[in-house]
Amino acid sequence: MQVTDPIFTDADEARKFLEAERWPDGPVCPHCGNAEQTAICALQGKKHRPGLYQCNACREQFTVTVGTVFERSKIPLNKWLLASYLMTSSKKGISAHQLYRSLGFGSYRTAWFMAHRLREAMRPNNPSPMGGDGATVEVDETFIGRIKGVPKHAAGWAHKNVVLTLVERGGEARSFHVDSTSIADIVPIVKANVAKETAMMTDTASQFRNTGNFASHDKVAHSRDEYVRYEGERVISTNSVENYYSVFKRGMKGVYQHCGEQHLHRYLAEFDFRYSNRAGLDVDDATRTAKLVRNAEGKRLMYQRPA
Repeated sequence: MQVTDPIFTDADEARKFLEAERWPDGPVCPHCGNAEQTAICALQGKKHRPGLYQCNACREQFTVTVGTVFERSKIPLNKWLLASYLMTSSKKGISAHQLYRSLGFGSYRTAWFMAHRLREAMRPNNPSPMGGDGATVEVDETFIGRIKGVPKHAAGWAHKNVVLTLVERGGEARSFHVDSTSIADIVPIVKANVAKETAMMTDTASQFRNTGNFASHDKVAHSRDEYVRYEGERVISTNSVENYYSVFKRGMKGVYQHCGEQHLHRYLAEFDFRYSNRAGLDVDDATRTAKLVRNAEGKRLMYQRPA
């Protein structure tokens, strides 16, 4: 898949691609869930736009964009797909200003809102616990940005947003915007997202002392300049999650530069999505784009950016 692919230049080809990804077995009514092909007909009259269907079960009409982040958008579908490709193939992200210039939108706001819709589509759907027997999950926290209304301190992180990230070695990443580094905020998330059979690895921070009854819990003492320790064939470190943060912070500071705290969870979803579908897991740009398109179902983002 290249930027010259017809799905990026022709709205009709883009619609066909979206239909094939969302409905591999034929159209499904987003209103009543009917998938019986004999009860769904394509409306092909001169007054009907391409890709319009009618469900004979509920009598509602629909297109492939109904029930997705693309619904009710006046932006051509080929530009939606091109934006999806650019966002999923850019390791550190692509700014709304760059989308605005590259896709020829009428306004920056259009590109900004489109990017947030696509980030919403990157959020996982009902994820199962990470790790398992023989797997290792690294957990760490970092600080970024500025909390609105909190004065900046010369030292410390009280004025910054707290991000908690779980990374499975050789697997996915999950990040959360949390209120603080307290045990009450950290431990419930770890317990809910990591399987009990997992080998846990953290640093020696106090919030990780009682994370739960996992298969094992090893720690590295960053305060003593310890970043990796070898115990036989076991590698004790949090380098995977630290590497995740290095890409995340370079993207947030170098590409996006500013992020309101109310939007941070979507930026985290974007970096999680790319990390969890990276080249090291044999996922190429085309596959990543197709997965985003499939993941767009059942998600809407209705708010508008303030003036």
